[in-house]
Formats: sequence, C-alpha cells, structure tokens
Amino acid sequence: MTDGQTITGPVDRIGRWRRMRRMIIPSRTLSRYMVRLFLSRFLGILIGLTAILQILDLLATADDVMAADGATWSSIASYVALRLPQLADQFTPFVALLASLLTLATLNQHSEVVVMKATGLSAHRILSPLGFACFFIAVSHFLFADRIVSPARATLDYWADNDFAVDLPLSSETVRRLWMNEDSTLILVDRASRSSGGRVILDGVTLFERDARGRLVAVVRADFAWHQNGRWTLHEVRRFDAGDHLLSSAASIDWGISTPPDRFLALKINPDHVTLATLWHAMEELQDEGLPTDRLMASLYQKIAGPAATILMPLLAGVAAFGAHRRGGLVLRVIFGMALGFAFFVADNFMLAMGEFGVAPPLLAAWAPFFLFLILGYAVLFLSEEGRSPAYRPPEDTAAGTGKPLSGPQS
Repeated sequence: MTDGQTITGPVDRIGRWRRMRRMIIPSRTLSRYMVRLFLSRFLGILIGLTAILQILDLLATADDVMAADGATWSSIASYVALRLPQLADQFTPFVALLASLLTLATLNQHSEVVVMKATGLSAHRILSPLGFACFFIAVSHFLFADRIVSPARATLDYWADNDFAVDLPLSSETVRRLWMNEDSTLILVDRASRSSGGRVILDGVTLFERDARGRLVAVVRADFAWHQNGRWTLHEVRRFDAGDHLLSSAASIDWGISTPPDRFLALKINPDHVTLATLWHAMEELQDEGLPTDRLMASLYQKIAGPAATILMPLLAGVAAFGAHRRGGLVLRVIFGMALGFAFFVADNFMLAMGEFGVAPPLLAAWAPFFLFLILGYAVLFLSEEGRSPAYRPPEDTAAGTGKPLSGPQS
C-alpha cells in the first residue's frame, strides 16, 4: 500500500461521515444558533413556571408545615427543596413543547425558515437540531427523575404523613395495610417494616383461617411477628374458634408459612418512591413468587416513556415553523401545535391509568401514545409542508403586455 493510499483511506471515511452528518443536521453554525435559541427559552420557561407553581403550592401548604411543633423557616426551606424537583420533573415535557413553539414561531416570523429552505434544507433537517437538544434533555430528565425526584417524593410523602413533624426520624422501609393469601388463609398486616438490623417486622397481624369450601374456621390476631432463623414467629397471640366459640391466647407460636420476608415489602412497593433498579428487583421477587406484576411493569415503562416524551415536542411543534405568518396564520399554527401537545399529554395519562388498572397491557399503555403521536406529527409535517405541491397549469400564450391571448391567423 502506498503512502497516498494510506492517507486517502481515513480522509475518505471522514468525508463520508461529514456527508452523512450533513444529510441529518444542517451546518454547525446554524445548529448552534437554533439550539441556543431553544435552550434559552426552555430554561427561562422552566425556571419561571416552576417558581410560580412552587409559590402557589407553598401558599396552600405553608400553614400545615408551620403548624408542627418547633417548626421554623427552615421547615419551609426543606419543603421547597423536596417539592421543587417534583414540579420540574412533572412539567419538563410541557416546557419543551412551549420552548419549541416559541423558537420555531420566532424563526418563521423573522423569515429565517424561508432562508433555510432557500438553501435546500428540508423540514426534517430544520427540526433536527431541536430534536437532538430534546434528546439530551430527555436523558438528563430521566437521570434527574430516577436519582433525585424519586427519593425526594418518598421523603416528602413520609414527612406529610407525619404532619410535617420536626426532627422526624429517617424514613424506614415500611408498607401499610397489606393483604395476601397463603393457601386457604387470608392474611392482613397493618404494617410491615425493616428494622435497622435488616429484620422484617410485621405489626398487627390478622389471620382468617378457612376450610376447603372457603368458610371461616378461626380468626387469629397477633400484636407482631418477625422472621428469625428461617421461620416466622407470632407474638401476643389471640385465637377465636368460629366452630366452638372459644377464645385462647399464647405468648408466642410458630407461624408455618413459606412466604419470605422481602415479599411483604415488595407487595406494596410504591413505584413513584423508588428508582428504576429497585423497582425491577421488586418485580423479580414478585415474579419468583408467581404474583402478577402488570401494575408495576406499567410504572416501570412509564419511568422511561415519560422523559422520552420530550423528544416528540419539536415534531409536534413543527407545524409552527412552516407556512405563511401573515393574516394570523402563524397564530393558528401555534394554537394547533399546542393542541397536539395537550392531546398527547391527555392520551399519555389516560393510557397510564389503563395500564395501572390492568385494562391495557403495560407495554401498550406506556408506549402507544408516544408512537401514535410520532406518526401523527410526521403526518402533519408532511401534509403541511412536504406534501403540498402547486397544481400544474398549462401555459397560455398571451400577447406581450396585453394579457390577451394571441389570435391565430384569420382564414
């Protein structure tokens, strides 16, 4: 291989890469300009909207926070620190929609879109810088929601359940009001928690023992139960026999069930309070026990599909970038783009509720609105911009300057 061939190979590859990049996105200067416009609007709207919503939320809850004994202004600051990430997480896709509409409407109003199209850029290449910016926002949104918002929501809910008490102990792994079925026995647990030593403790255990026909045989109540040395033990036990109407009691008895301790905690896990990895491990435990996980699976998919919705916003707002902005046409296009975005949020929340209630499959509930509006956004963009072509009219011979058709030779 000659020296010229050695140098030409990498150069050709770089040239092909540049050509492929130019097919997807416009020039770097134009991309940086559009991304800078979009991010400035995105950050401005996000900060302003979350600040306004936080003030309104604080006006509604400040009295409850300050009603706790020993509450000071530091309690208000703690509440804001826990509540503000949730507001930012909830409205990030909506802010991306507004920022996309404002950016594209501004470019259209200043005829910058006309200049871009005059240079040969298609609608997809004009929107691609905003799409890549929203992709990085979606990734950051997912990490922010998983690592910061979920623990903050769990801490705030725990604090609110305890009336915003000051110097509240750290939240333990606790679930309340748990029902489960073991063979023919129906079990009710008032509270299941994990101690600092890792032991699972059940408080307020009630057993409804039934026969093969489902009739109640006995009711057993215990103040608490714990798992030690591979077996369960009930303490402070009282038993009522439904057949003999006899009441007996015991300090402690063995509880012969095969349910592992972690199953009690996994049964009532709140998907909004845990990270994606923790939710996945809880689902694996339930699947090993043969229990349904459709509700948790829908929430798991939503943890990914929720931030991914930000990627759709430039496409739904793309209708504001194209078309004439005279005679109110731009305003109508902006309104139509907002209507598409709101329709997506309504459909997304509706399908999420259907998935949590088990009406729709989890995968369909989480991703159907995303792909439906992805197709709808492309269809609207194609019909409004690239699917419109002027009708062909055959040329008509006219006399120069007269506007009248030329007459043929007279016979």
